[in-house]
Amino acid sequence: MTRTATTFSGEGTFPHGVHPPERKGLAADAAIEVLPTPAQVNIPLLQHVGATCVSIVKPKQELTLGERIADSEAFISAPIHAGINGTAGMQSVATLPNGRHVPAVPIKAAEEQPTAEEIFKDVLGGDWPTRGLEQYAPEKIVEAAKTAGLVGQGGAAFPTHVKLKYNPEKPIDTILLNGCECEPYLTADYRMMVETPAPIITGALLAARACSAKRVLIAVEDNKPLAVDTLQQAAKGTDVRVVVLKTKYPQGGEKQTIFAALGRIVPQGGLPLDVGVVVINVGTAAALARAVLRGKPLTHRVICVTGAGIVKPKNLLAPIGASYRDLIDYCGGLKPTATRVIAGGPMMGFTLGNLDTPVTKGTSGVTVLTEEDTRRPAETNCVRCGRCVDACPMHLVPTRIALASRGKDWDLAKKYHITSCVECGCCAYVCPASLPLVQLIRMGKAQMPRE
Repeated sequence: MTRTATTFSGEGTFPHGVHPPERKGLAADAAIEVLPTPAQVNIPLLQHVGATCVSIVKPKQELTLGERIADSEAFISAPIHAGINGTAGMQSVATLPNGRHVPAVPIKAAEEQPTAEEIFKDVLGGDWPTRGLEQYAPEKIVEAAKTAGLVGQGGAAFPTHVKLKYNPEKPIDTILLNGCECEPYLTADYRMMVETPAPIITGALLAARACSAKRVLIAVEDNKPLAVDTLQQAAKGTDVRVVVLKTKYPQGGEKQTIFAALGRIVPQGGLPLDVGVVVINVGTAAALARAVLRGKPLTHRVICVTGAGIVKPKNLLAPIGASYRDLIDYCGGLKPTATRVIAGGPMMGFTLGNLDTPVTKGTSGVTVLTEEDTRRPAETNCVRCGRCVDACPMHLVPTRIALASRGKDWDLAKKYHITSCVECGCCAYVCPASLPLVQLIRMGKAQMPRE
C-alpha cells in the first residue's frame, strides 16, 4: 500500500513544540488483548469534565455489564455504567491519579462474565457500515452519545454529546479526528487505527452528521505509516480523508492539530467551535459508532501498558474501574528496576502513589519508568535562557507563570495567562535548570482562588 497525504490549508505542523524520544516500539507491535475480568472494579463517579454523578444503585444490588449506575442532571456531565457483571458494594471514595478524592461504586465480579472474544467483538469487532447512516437523525446521535456516557478518550474527558450538539450560532464545517497520539511510549490509539479502523470511520461519519459538518478529516502523525494506510483503506468510498501531519510534540493538542491540519488559529480562551471545527479522539469515534449502532454504553477502553520497567508491554481492552495493579499484573508485573508508575505518558501523566487506583474513561496508558529514565540533575535557579518560551506551543512564558504560582502571586499568574497553559510539559522538558515548571503551574491552577 502506498501512503499519500491529503493536503489542506495547514502546513502539517505548528510553531514551537519539542521532539522527545518516541519510545513507542516497546508496545507498538503488541496486538490489543482483552484484560480478564478483575475480581472487583471500583468505578469513580467523576470521570469527566463537569458535574460529579450521583449513584443510583444500592449496596448488594445485582448489576449487569452496561447497566447505568450513576448519573447527573447537569448538562456538562456523563452517566456512568457497570463494566462487569457483579454485585454493588457500599459507596466508597477513590483517589484519582491527580490526587482528587471522588465518590466511587465498587462492584464485586460475578462468576458469569462474557468471554474475551465476546467483549472484543462487542466493543470493536463485527460489521460497521458506512452507508445508510442518514437514517440516524443528528439529535438521536447526540442523545445516544449522552446516554452511553461518552467522553473524550484522548485525556481531556469532555462529554462528547456537548461537543456534538448543533449550535446554529457557531456552525461547524469540519470534524477532525485526532489520531496523532504524540505522547511518548503510548500506542493505544495506534493499535486501534491499525487493528480496528472500521468503527473509527463509522464514528467519524456519525459525528459529522450530528453537527452538520461537511468535511471529515483524520489527523495522523507521519511516524505511523501503517495507521495511515489502514485508515485510508477503510475510508475508501466515503468522504473521510486522512491528513498526515509532521511528528512533533504536542501535535495531539487540539489547537495544535487544528492549526497543523487546517491553518486555523483558535483564539486565546476560545474553543475549536469558534473556528468551525469539532475535534474528537479516534477512540471516542469508535465508541460513538458502538453507542449509535449497537446502543451500548462506554464500559471498556483500550489502555497501553508500557515502559522499560514493565515485564511485557501490552495494549489492553480493559473495563472502566479496573485497577492499575490489575493491568500491570497481567503484563507480568514490574521489573526490579522500576521506580515510577505514571498514569498516562511521561510528558502529561501523573505519578501514581497507589496501584489500586482505578482506571477511568480518560485513561490512555500506564507508563512504568526505571531509575535511568527518571534520573535528572538537581534543580537550580532560572538562568533566563528563554528555552521554555521557545518550546511553548501556546506562546506563553512558562517560568513567569510557574514562579508566580510558587509565590502565590495570582495577579501575576493571571497576567501571564495561567489558564491558557495546556500542561503539555514542553517547558519542563527543555529547562536546563530542571525547574518543575508544569508541576508548579498545575499547583497554581488548583490553588488559585476562583473568581
